[in-house]
Amino acid sequence: MKQYLLSLYQPDGEAPPPEVLEPIMRKLDALNEEIRASGSWVFGAALHPPTTATVLRVQDGELLMTDGPYTEGKEHLGGFTVVQSPDLDAALAWGRRLAEITGLPIEVRPFF
Repeated sequence: MKQYLLSLYQPDGEAPPPEVLEPIMRKLDALNEEIRASGSWVFGAALHPPTTATVLRVQDGELLMTDGPYTEGKEHLGGFTVVQSPDLDAALAWGRRLAEITGLPIEVRPFF
């Protein structure tokens, strides 16, 4: 089976208040359990805000380190899930469920 990356993009700024976020997190936990039970789960994780990132570049043999995100934008990668699916349609079905629960854009991409 192929593996697919389900990338969750969230808006910059403060997280939603607990009364909004907690029901979403419960639904996400249930979806993750469903993905595991189906045998499709490979790995998943949430990420710290982009302000915690460090970008590394090598230029003329010198290492340049920059604090903060690689690109400035209104959205950032907030987390991801890797699933194994028989085809793109099956991976898109998991991505759709993730989008329905979070209300956020989900990018589905196959691994080489």
